[in-house]
Amino acid sequence: MGTRDRRASKTVGRGAALLALTMALGMTLGCDEGGAPEAQRALLQEHVPRVKELLRQDRERHRAGVREAAQLLKRGFGVPDAETRERQMRVALGRIQQPAARGSVPQFIASPMAFLAAVDIDGTVIARDSDEDHMAGQQWKERYASVREALEEGNVTYELAEFPAIEEGQPSSFSMIFTAPVQHEGQRVGAVTAGIPLWREAQRLSRQLRIDHAEAIEAGLTLWVYMYRGDRVFYGPDAPPELNEVVPDAATRQAGLERSPGGFTRDLQLYTRWYGYAVVPTPAIGEDAGIIVFRAEAP
Repeated sequence: MGTRDRRASKTVGRGAALLALTMALGMTLGCDEGGAPEAQRALLQEHVPRVKELLRQDRERHRAGVREAAQLLKRGFGVPDAETRERQMRVALGRIQQPAARGSVPQFIASPMAFLAAVDIDGTVIARDSDEDHMAGQQWKERYASVREALEEGNVTYELAEFPAIEEGQPSSFSMIFTAPVQHEGQRVGAVTAGIPLWREAQRLSRQLRIDHAEAIEAGLTLWVYMYRGDRVFYGPDAPPELNEVVPDAATRQAGLERSPGGFTRDLQLYTRWYGYAVVPTPAIGEDAGIIVFRAEAP
C-alpha cells in the first residue's frame, strides 16, 4: 500500500494550547482547558513521550539491523556473474528476515520495514527482497546522500528519503532508510539499505500505543498516530476514515509551530466526541517531519 494524504477540516476546537519547552529528553507542552482537557494532558504527559521513545528505539534497532545484515551478506557481493549475484542476493535478502532461518537478523523480525536492498559499490542497486523488484538497477549513490556516505566513507547512515512513484500519476513516497557499508576481504564492496515508509511507521506507532492501552481501547478510548513530512500526512490503512479527514493540514501545523516551535496541542469536535491532538516536530526523523497524535476519551 502507498501513502495516503488527507487535508484536515479548517474547523478546530475551541481550546488551544500552545506552549512548548525544549528539554533534554523531549518536549513538554502546555495545555489549556478546552473541550478535551483530559486527552490533551494525557498526550503531553504520556503519549507524545512514548511515541518519541518508540521512534528512537526503531532508529537504533534498524541501524543495528543493517550493520548485522551487511556482515551476513558480504560474501554474496563477490559473486562474479551479475545475473547469478542478483538472483542469489534477492533470496538471501529475504531469508535473513525470516524468524526461523539460520542466520536471520533479529532486529528485522516484526519490523515495519518495506524493503531490504543490496547496493553495489558504484551505487547501483543489485536487488531487493522481492521478486517484484523495481529497485534493481536504480542509482542510489547519486540520489541519496546517506547511501553515498556509506559507500564512500564507510559509515552507518540514516536519511528520510523520497522515492518516486511506481505508477504514473501517483505521489512519491517517503521512507526512513538505514544503510550500512559492506566490507569483504579488506575492501568496501557495497552497502545494505533497509527502508521503512512513513505510513508503515505511523501504523506501527498506532498499534503499539493501542497495545499499551488495550484495556482502555476495549472500553472505548481512541488513540491514533499520524506522521507528516512537509504538507503531506501518512497513516496506515486501519486508521479511521473520519479521523483521517480532520487531521490538521499543513497551514494549521505551520501556524501552530510558528507560535510554538517545539509543538502544540489543540482539540476538535468530531460528531459528538471531543478529540485532543498534539503536533510535534521530529527533526531526528527528517526535515519538516513530525508526528500527530490523537486521543479521545471513551464515550
